[in-house]
Amino acid sequence: MKNTKILCWNINGYRSIVGQNPSKKYDTISKENKLFSFIENEEPDIVCMQEIKADLTQINEDLRQPEGYLSFYNSSKAKKGYSGVAIFTKEKPKQVIDSIGIERFDIEGRFLQVDYDNFSLLNIYFPKGYADNERLDYKLEFYDAIFEYVEKLKETQKNIIITGDYNTAHKEIDLARPNENVGTSGFIPIEREKLDILVEKGFLDAFRLFNSDGGNYTWWSQRGRARENNVGWRIDYFFISENLKNNVKNCYLLPEIQGSDHCPLILELEK
Repeated sequence: MKNTKILCWNINGYRSIVGQNPSKKYDTISKENKLFSFIENEEPDIVCMQEIKADLTQINEDLRQPEGYLSFYNSSKAKKGYSGVAIFTKEKPKQVIDSIGIERFDIEGRFLQVDYDNFSLLNIYFPKGYADNERLDYKLEFYDAIFEYVEKLKETQKNIIITGDYNTAHKEIDLARPNENVGTSGFIPIEREKLDILVEKGFLDAFRLFNSDGGNYTWWSQRGRARENNVGWRIDYFFISENLKNNVKNCYLLPEIQGSDHCPLILELEK
């Protein structure tokens, strides 16, 4: 296994973060390509993005990938400007898969898998639960479908990385105000149990291998200056199969990086 740096980021709108659609914060309007600038500085080998909210026909040709990268997109077929995931990669994957084989989940463009010689990388945008039972059920069933998919994948691939926006804070330490949010989707016990199941299936939360402190979040509400006050949630993760543990050099968050209501996180693998 060669040294590999993987970036995960819910960008909350591809066209906005690359400057195709001007973004506005307070009274400042920006057309800056924050995504490509950040990638140029960080030089990751693989970039996994969620909530791209666009398909290829809506993205200007010169903005579809940074120089030196191949790009793969899986956009929502349910409705435009919704959901969607994408991957940039320097190395051509052996295989790219954009479906788990279940129409009601595949239609929302939430899954993209790239296979390399030494590992399979799953980039997933898990659904939000909201308060209504229908979407919460959809979210929980999506988790179960992914677990079933991963069990089959294990038959042929032992090294698996599952990254993305899980839309669930796992432990009390993973959000600023746990007591106030016990009944809020994203921290309902039945949602948190799904991450317990993932751990029981032999997956490790890579960030927690290196950092056991509170106050580390990946998403902040856009209301009430939550980010400035660090009132956030850690809902974006790298979960790795246990046998990859000794190959993980580091896993960390970059909360200072702007451009989305989520921050990027990075996994570094070494030989």
